[in-house]
Amino acid sequence: MPHSPATLARNAVCLSGLSLLLGLSFADRPAAADDNPGADDKTILRVCAASGEEPYSARDGSGFENKIAEAIAAAMGRKVFFKWYNQPAIYLVRDQLLLKQCDVIVGLDTGDERVLTTAPYYRAPYVFIQRKDSKLDIKNWDSPDLARADKIGFVAGTPAQVMMEKIGLFNVQFNYMHSLSDFQDKRNKFIRVSPRRVVAEVASGSADVAVMFAPEVARYVKANGELRMTVIPDDNVGGDGAKVAQHFDQSFGVRKDDRELRDAIDAAIPKARAAIETILAQEGIPFVPKPRAGASKS
Repeated sequence: MPHSPATLARNAVCLSGLSLLLGLSFADRPAAADDNPGADDKTILRVCAASGEEPYSARDGSGFENKIAEAIAAAMGRKVFFKWYNQPAIYLVRDQLLLKQCDVIVGLDTGDERVLTTAPYYRAPYVFIQRKDSKLDIKNWDSPDLARADKIGFVAGTPAQVMMEKIGLFNVQFNYMHSLSDFQDKRNKFIRVSPRRVVAEVASGSADVAVMFAPEVARYVKANGELRMTVIPDDNVGGDGAKVAQHFDQSFGVRKDDRELRDAIDAAIPKARAAIETILAQEGIPFVPKPRAGASKS
Protein backbone atom coordinates (compact mmCIF):
# COMPACT_ATOMS: atom_id res chain seq x y z
CA MET A 1 0.00 0.00 0.00
CA PRO A 2 0.98 3.60 -0.28
CA HIS A 3 2.78 5.76 2.30
CA SER A 4 -0.24 6.04 4.57
CA PRO A 5 -0.39 2.46 5.89
CA ALA A 6 -0.80 1.74 1.46
CA THR A 7 -14.47 2.55 5.21
CA LEU A 8 -19.03 3.32 4.93
CA ALA A 9 -21.17 1.06 2.90
CA ARG A 10 -20.29 0.76 -0.75
CA ASN A 11 -22.42 2.41 -3.39
CA ALA A 12 -23.89 -0.42 -5.44
CA VAL A 13 -25.21 2.03 -8.03
CA CYS A 14 -21.69 3.30 -8.74
CA LEU A 15 -20.37 -0.23 -9.01
CA SER A 16 -23.07 -1.37 -11.40
CA GLY A 17 -22.50 1.75 -13.47
CA LEU A 18 -18.80 0.93 -13.61
CA SER A 19 -19.58 -2.58 -14.81
CA LEU A 20 -21.53 -1.12 -17.73
CA LEU A 21 -18.68 1.29 -18.45
CA LEU A 22 -16.24 -1.58 -18.68
CA GLY A 23 -18.59 -3.75 -20.71
CA LEU A 24 -18.76 -6.29 -17.89
CA SER A 25 -21.59 -7.84 -15.94
CA PHE A 26 -21.47 -9.28 -12.44
CA ALA A 27 -21.83 -12.73 -14.02
CA ASP A 28 -18.64 -12.11 -16.00
CA ARG A 29 -16.58 -11.65 -12.87
CA PRO A 30 -14.67 -14.72 -11.71
CA ALA A 31 -15.69 -15.96 -8.29
CA ALA A 32 -13.25 -15.65 -5.41
CA ALA A 33 -12.23 -19.25 -5.87
CA ASP A 34 -9.25 -20.98 -4.32
CA ASP A 35 -8.22 -22.76 -7.52
CA ASN A 36 -5.43 -20.50 -8.67
CA PRO A 37 -5.25 -20.58 -12.50
CA GLY A 38 -1.46 -20.19 -12.64
CA ALA A 39 0.77 -17.57 -14.23
CA ASP A 40 0.89 -19.28 -17.62
CA ASP A 41 -2.80 -18.57 -18.30
CA LYS A 42 -2.64 -15.38 -20.39
CA THR A 43 -6.41 -14.97 -20.34
CA ILE A 44 -6.28 -14.23 -16.60
CA LEU A 45 -4.69 -11.40 -14.63
CA ARG A 46 -3.78 -12.77 -11.20
CA VAL A 47 -4.05 -9.93 -8.72
CA CYS A 48 -2.73 -10.03 -5.16
CA ALA A 49 -5.47 -8.56 -2.97
CA ALA A 50 -6.05 -8.05 0.75
CA SER A 51 -9.40 -9.46 1.81
CA GLY A 52 -10.18 -6.89 4.50
CA GLU A 53 -8.40 -3.61 3.90
CA GLU A 54 -11.16 -1.18 3.04
CA PRO A 55 -11.40 1.14 1.23
CA TYR A 56 -8.56 -0.24 -0.92
CA SER A 57 -9.53 -3.89 -1.11
CA ALA A 58 -12.23 -6.20 0.24
CA ARG A 59 -13.26 -9.76 -0.53
CA ASP A 60 -16.67 -8.60 -1.79
CA GLY A 61 -14.94 -6.54 -4.49
CA SER A 62 -16.00 -3.19 -3.04
CA GLY A 63 -12.46 -1.84 -2.70
CA PHE A 64 -11.60 0.82 -5.24
CA GLU A 65 -8.36 -0.98 -6.07
CA ASN A 66 -10.38 -4.14 -6.79
CA LYS A 67 -12.33 -2.09 -9.34
CA ILE A 68 -9.13 -0.66 -10.81
CA ALA A 69 -7.80 -4.22 -11.18
CA GLU A 70 -10.94 -5.14 -13.12
CA ALA A 71 -10.51 -2.09 -15.32
CA ILE A 72 -6.90 -2.85 -16.25
CA ALA A 73 -7.67 -6.55 -16.81
CA ALA A 74 -10.52 -5.62 -19.18
CA ALA A 75 -8.20 -3.25 -21.06
CA MET A 76 -5.74 -6.15 -21.44
CA GLY A 77 -8.47 -8.46 -22.72
CA ARG A 78 -8.23 -10.63 -19.62
CA LYS A 79 -10.40 -11.58 -16.68
CA VAL A 80 -9.23 -10.77 -13.20
CA PHE A 81 -8.52 -13.44 -10.62
CA PHE A 82 -8.10 -12.17 -7.07
CA LYS A 83 -5.73 -14.15 -4.89
CA TRP A 84 -7.15 -13.13 -1.51
CA TYR A 85 -4.83 -12.58 1.41
CA ASN A 86 -6.11 -12.39 4.99
CA GLN A 87 -3.13 -10.54 6.46
CA PRO A 88 -2.24 -6.81 6.25
CA ALA A 89 -1.59 -5.66 2.70
CA ILE A 90 1.91 -4.45 3.58
CA TYR A 91 2.96 -8.13 3.39
CA LEU A 92 1.52 -8.78 -0.07
CA VAL A 93 4.87 -8.43 -1.83
CA ARG A 94 6.73 -10.77 0.51
CA ASP A 95 4.09 -13.42 1.09
CA GLN A 96 2.15 -13.46 -2.18
CA LEU A 97 3.83 -11.75 -5.15
CA LEU A 98 7.38 -13.01 -4.59
CA LEU A 99 6.08 -16.52 -3.86
CA LYS A 100 4.26 -16.42 -7.22
CA GLN A 101 0.82 -16.87 -5.72
CA CYS A 102 -0.24 -13.92 -7.90
CA ASP A 103 1.41 -11.63 -10.43
CA VAL A 104 0.43 -7.99 -9.87
CA ILE A 105 -0.30 -5.65 -6.97
CA VAL A 106 -2.47 -2.57 -7.39
CA GLY A 107 -1.53 0.73 -5.76
CA LEU A 108 2.18 0.66 -4.99
CA ASP A 109 4.30 3.80 -4.99
CA THR A 110 5.96 4.28 -8.35
CA GLY A 111 9.57 3.16 -8.04
CA ASP A 112 8.95 0.83 -5.08
CA GLU A 113 12.32 -0.93 -4.87
CA ARG A 114 10.83 -4.32 -3.96
CA VAL A 115 9.17 -4.71 -7.36
CA LEU A 116 9.09 -3.54 -10.95
CA THR A 117 6.50 -0.78 -11.25
CA THR A 118 4.46 0.33 -14.22
CA ALA A 119 3.88 3.85 -15.41
CA PRO A 120 1.78 5.68 -12.82
CA TYR A 121 -1.97 5.74 -13.32
CA TYR A 122 -2.79 8.50 -10.80
CA ARG A 123 -1.18 10.77 -8.24
CA ALA A 124 -2.41 10.57 -4.66
CA PRO A 125 -2.05 13.41 -2.13
CA TYR A 126 -2.16 13.82 1.60
CA VAL A 127 -5.04 16.00 2.77
CA PHE A 128 -6.30 17.94 5.74
CA ILE A 129 -9.78 16.83 6.84
CA GLN A 130 -12.03 19.32 8.64
CA ARG A 131 -15.69 19.92 9.28
CA LYS A 132 -17.13 22.34 6.74
CA ASP A 133 -18.24 24.57 9.62
CA SER A 134 -14.76 24.68 11.18
CA LYS A 135 -13.50 28.16 12.01
CA LEU A 136 -9.89 27.05 11.57
CA ASP A 137 -8.32 28.14 8.28
CA ILE A 138 -5.87 25.37 7.42
CA LYS A 139 -4.52 25.24 3.88
CA ASN A 140 -0.89 24.14 4.30
CA TRP A 141 1.71 23.27 6.93
CA ASP A 142 2.44 26.97 7.48
CA SER A 143 -1.15 27.76 8.49
CA PRO A 144 -1.12 29.39 11.96
CA ASP A 145 -4.46 27.77 12.80
CA LEU A 146 -2.77 24.36 13.05
CA ALA A 147 -1.35 25.46 16.38
CA ARG A 148 -4.87 26.45 17.52
CA ALA A 149 -6.28 22.98 16.91
CA ASP A 150 -7.01 21.09 20.11
CA LYS A 151 -6.58 17.64 18.55
CA ILE A 152 -4.93 16.72 15.25
CA GLY A 153 -5.30 13.16 13.98
CA PHE A 154 -2.39 11.63 12.04
CA VAL A 155 -0.55 8.35 11.63
CA ALA A 156 2.92 7.72 13.01
CA GLY A 157 5.63 7.05 10.45
CA THR A 158 4.00 9.05 7.64
CA PRO A 159 4.94 12.42 6.11
CA ALA A 160 2.44 13.95 8.54
CA GLN A 161 4.66 12.99 11.48
CA VAL A 162 7.71 14.58 9.84
CA MET A 163 5.87 17.85 9.36
CA MET A 164 4.28 17.74 12.82
CA GLU A 165 7.77 17.44 14.25
CA LYS A 166 8.99 20.37 12.18
CA ILE A 167 6.22 22.73 13.32
CA GLY A 168 6.57 21.66 16.94
CA LEU A 169 3.22 19.90 17.35
CA PHE A 170 4.28 16.26 17.41
CA ASN A 171 4.82 16.05 21.18
CA VAL A 172 1.66 18.07 21.79
CA GLN A 173 -0.40 15.56 19.82
CA PHE A 174 1.58 12.44 20.77
CA ASN A 175 -0.98 10.94 23.15
CA TYR A 176 -3.91 11.64 20.85
CA MET A 177 -2.05 10.07 17.92
CA HIS A 178 -1.58 6.86 19.91
CA SER A 179 -5.16 6.89 21.15
CA LEU A 180 -6.27 6.34 17.53
CA SER A 181 -4.81 2.83 17.75
CA ASP A 182 -5.96 2.37 21.37
CA PHE A 183 -2.36 2.60 22.59
CA GLN A 184 -1.61 -0.86 21.20
CA ASP A 185 1.98 -2.05 21.42
CA LYS A 186 3.40 -2.08 17.88
CA ARG A 187 6.40 -4.27 18.65
CA ASN A 188 6.64 -7.18 16.22
CA LYS A 189 3.29 -6.46 14.59
CA PHE A 190 1.63 -4.08 12.18
CA ILE A 191 -1.23 -1.99 13.55
CA ARG A 192 -3.31 -0.09 11.06
CA VAL A 193 -5.02 3.07 12.22
CA SER A 194 -8.60 2.83 10.97
CA PRO A 195 -9.28 5.57 8.40
CA ARG A 196 -12.98 5.26 9.18
CA ARG A 197 -12.24 6.03 12.83
CA VAL A 198 -10.06 9.05 12.05
CA VAL A 199 -12.77 10.55 9.83
CA ALA A 200 -15.39 9.87 12.49
CA GLU A 201 -13.29 11.71 15.07
CA VAL A 202 -13.33 14.85 12.92
CA ALA A 203 -17.00 14.46 12.03
CA SER A 204 -18.01 14.25 15.69
CA GLY A 205 -15.85 17.21 16.68
CA SER A 206 -13.57 15.05 18.83
CA ALA A 207 -10.70 16.24 16.61
CA ASP A 208 -10.39 19.60 14.89
CA VAL A 209 -8.43 18.32 11.92
CA ALA A 210 -6.80 15.14 10.60
CA VAL A 211 -3.92 14.64 8.19
CA MET A 212 -4.40 11.52 6.10
CA PHE A 213 -3.61 9.92 2.74
CA ALA A 214 -6.55 10.85 0.50
CA PRO A 215 -7.22 7.36 -0.96
CA GLU A 216 -7.69 5.98 2.56
CA VAL A 217 -10.28 8.50 3.66
CA ALA A 218 -11.98 9.97 0.57
CA ARG A 219 -14.86 7.46 0.65
CA TYR A 220 -15.78 8.36 4.20
CA VAL A 221 -15.38 12.09 3.80
CA LYS A 222 -17.60 12.01 0.71
CA ALA A 223 -20.26 9.93 2.45
CA ASN A 224 -20.43 12.19 5.50
CA GLY A 225 -21.40 15.42 3.73
CA GLU A 226 -20.33 17.64 6.63
CA LEU A 227 -16.62 17.30 6.00
CA ARG A 228 -14.14 18.70 3.52
CA MET A 229 -10.69 17.73 2.33
CA THR A 230 -7.94 20.21 1.48
CA VAL A 231 -5.08 18.89 -0.65
CA ILE A 232 -1.76 19.63 1.04
CA PRO A 233 0.67 21.36 -1.34
CA ASP A 234 3.65 19.25 -2.38
CA ASP A 235 6.28 21.88 -1.60
CA ASN A 236 7.30 21.02 1.95
CA VAL A 237 10.67 20.49 3.61
CA GLY A 238 11.36 18.93 6.96
CA GLY A 239 13.41 20.25 9.81
CA ASP A 240 16.59 18.98 8.14
CA GLY A 241 15.81 20.89 4.94
CA ALA A 242 15.01 17.74 2.93
CA LYS A 243 11.86 17.59 0.81
CA VAL A 244 8.92 15.89 2.48
CA ALA A 245 6.70 14.56 -0.31
CA GLN A 246 2.93 14.89 0.15
CA HIS A 247 1.90 13.56 -3.29
CA PHE A 248 2.75 10.05 -4.47
CA ASP A 249 2.49 8.49 -7.94
CA GLN A 250 0.64 5.16 -7.83
CA SER A 251 1.52 2.21 -10.05
CA PHE A 252 0.90 -1.47 -10.54
CA GLY A 253 3.75 -3.65 -9.27
CA VAL A 254 5.04 -6.95 -10.68
CA ARG A 255 8.04 -9.14 -9.91
CA LYS A 256 11.34 -7.62 -11.00
CA ASP A 257 11.90 -10.28 -13.66
CA ASP A 258 8.42 -9.95 -15.16
CA ARG A 259 9.04 -7.20 -17.71
CA GLU A 260 6.62 -8.79 -20.16
CA LEU A 261 3.70 -8.33 -17.78
CA ARG A 262 4.88 -4.85 -16.79
CA ASP A 263 4.98 -3.81 -20.43
CA ALA A 264 1.56 -5.32 -21.12
CA ILE A 265 0.05 -3.35 -18.24
CA ASP A 266 1.81 -0.18 -19.39
CA ALA A 267 0.24 -0.64 -22.82
CA ALA A 268 -3.20 -1.11 -21.25
CA ILE A 269 -3.11 1.90 -18.90
CA PRO A 270 -4.09 4.45 -21.59
CA LYS A 271 -7.00 2.21 -22.64
CA ALA A 272 -8.18 1.90 -19.02
CA ARG A 273 -7.57 5.53 -18.06
CA ALA A 274 -11.17 6.71 -18.48
CA ALA A 275 -12.47 3.81 -16.39
CA ILE A 276 -9.81 4.36 -13.71
CA GLU A 277 -10.57 8.08 -13.51
CA THR A 278 -14.26 7.27 -13.12
CA ILE A 279 -13.47 4.91 -10.24
CA LEU A 280 -11.32 7.53 -8.51
CA ALA A 281 -13.98 10.22 -8.98
CA GLN A 282 -16.70 7.94 -7.59
CA GLU A 283 -14.46 7.26 -4.61
CA GLY A 284 -14.05 11.00 -4.03
CA ILE A 285 -10.26 10.99 -4.33
CA PRO A 286 -9.17 14.54 -5.23
CA PHE A 287 -7.48 15.06 -8.57
CA VAL A 288 -3.92 16.35 -8.62
CA PRO A 289 -1.86 16.90 -11.80
CA LYS A 290 -1.01 13.72 -13.66
CA PRO A 291 2.54 12.36 -13.29
CA ARG A 292 4.86 12.22 -16.25
CA ALA A 293 4.22 9.32 -18.61
CA GLY A 294 6.78 6.59 -19.09
CA ALA A 295 8.33 6.87 -15.63
CA SER A 296 8.34 3.12 -15.06
CA LYS A 297 11.02 1.98 -17.50
CA SER A 298 14.31 0.73 -16.13
